[in-house]
Amino acid sequence: MLRRVLLILIVLPISVGLVMLAVANRHAVTLFVDPLSGADGASIDLPLFLVVSAAMIIGVLLGGTAAWLSQGRYRKAARRSAREARSAHDEVEELRASTREAPARTALAHRRNAA
Repeated sequence: MLRRVLLILIVLPISVGLVMLAVANRHAVTLFVDPLSGADGASIDLPLFLVVSAAMIIGVLLGGTAAWLSQGRYRKAARRSAREARSAHDEVEELRASTREAPARTALAHRRNAA
């Protein structure tokens, strides 16, 4: 429930802001693909809100990729720790199973049987 409320409080204002940006900036702007050739170079006419939205999307994707790549060593350490924990758990289970199968006789029990 709290997650849904937070989602509404964050996503709703951002969505309204993006819609307002798109409505206010519908006029076409010229995007030069080759800036070295000047005004005669390859260019595309796009609405301004598309240019801004594309720049934000590309920025989020590049930032996410950079963060994911920089955290690789931590994911590797987590996988190694999980393998070690599984191995230790399996070893403990084997030891428990072996002690259940052949219960050790205590010295006191051995003396009682001898008497």
